[in-house]
Amino acid sequence: MKTPKPDKPSAEPTRGAPEYRTGSNAPQDTERSLERALGAKIRAIRRERDLSVSDLSSASKISAGMLSKIENGQISPSLSTLQSIAGALNVPLSLLFAASEQRRDCSFVRAKQGVAIERRGSKAGHLYQLLGHVIGGEVVVEPYLITLQEGASTHTAFQHAGMEFIYMLTGEVIYRHGDNSYRLRPGDSMLFDSGALHGPETLVKLPMTYLSIIVYPRS
Repeated sequence: MKTPKPDKPSAEPTRGAPEYRTGSNAPQDTERSLERALGAKIRAIRRERDLSVSDLSSASKISAGMLSKIENGQISPSLSTLQSIAGALNVPLSLLFAASEQRRDCSFVRAKQGVAIERRGSKAGHLYQLLGHVIGGEVVVEPYLITLQEGASTHTAFQHAGMEFIYMLTGEVIYRHGDNSYRLRPGDSMLFDSGALHGPETLVKLPMTYLSIIVYPRS
């Protein structure tokens, strides 16, 4: 008798299986961004047509209360409902969805193509390459690749708003933060309040490079 072969694993997620997330504790983006975008677009077109909610309700055969919730992004309308609204507004359904495309900042920089930046440490021989930037949001994130070659000097008077993360790549340095000093070798990292005075105190082994990520509120 032949032994039955086991079923192939389904490509579909198992019902009731745990939802996998990244290791970050950042909250999920639970805002109804799609619903809000659809609702705002429907409201804008309705007003362009000089129609009241009641007028659109009569033309689309959808209750005024339901339309109000849709325009305020409070519910997720079905495709048939959106089709009825698009027909009543005399616009293609695709026009409603075009407004719902989410645009999120993304910066891509190829190897060795970071933008050279002049900062306070430049006079001390510290070379800065900006590795990316974002133009929106409430928080500014500045990732730098910092290089110190032979002839660079120490500088422990850096001070600015926000937090800073340092990851050592090559070389060796004694890095000062406030009243404490830390010896950093490749693979070592620091995360600190950058409102305190900080910077490389002793350049133990040059050349040295480290990744510096500065985060602060957008003013």
